[in-house]
Amino acid sequence: MHEPAAAWTFRLACMVGALWTSPNTLVGLVAGLAGMAAGARPRWNRRDCALVFHRWPWGPGGAITLGMVILHTGDTLDARCSTYEHRAGRCRHPQVRLGDHERAHVFQYMVLGPLFLPVYLLCGGVSVRNPLERAADRYALLGRGWWPGFF
Repeated sequence: MHEPAAAWTFRLACMVGALWTSPNTLVGLVAGLAGMAAGARPRWNRRDCALVFHRWPWGPGGAITLGMVILHTGDTLDARCSTYEHRAGRCRHPQVRLGDHERAHVFQYMVLGPLFLPVYLLCGGVSVRNPLERAADRYALLGRGWWPGFF
């Protein structure tokens, strides 16, 4: 049985996105491999479309995405976390699955490729002001809307 055209189109888009963001992924791989010396453990996470380094030893806690690599200080991306708007006191969102938030960033990286980090920093970095973070929160809350509305 043949897959529908939409499935092939999606696969092709994912392959092109993975290639486009490969410089970011390489940075994530280097950081993840460095973390392995201090106990980080890599695992491909199909659900979140990324290679995840669990128990990554540096950072304040939580996770950071670099291309198709997620550096995570905990043991599982199923951990619950607050949204940026909730932490800023703007609303009372329920907690979301950390992996869902980070998966949105993987998709954003696949679209922006090497432009992701400069755009992310210009938009406010790790902040509720950043539309990339708000979109990732929206995706984690609703399962859709990982792309910000500013483009």
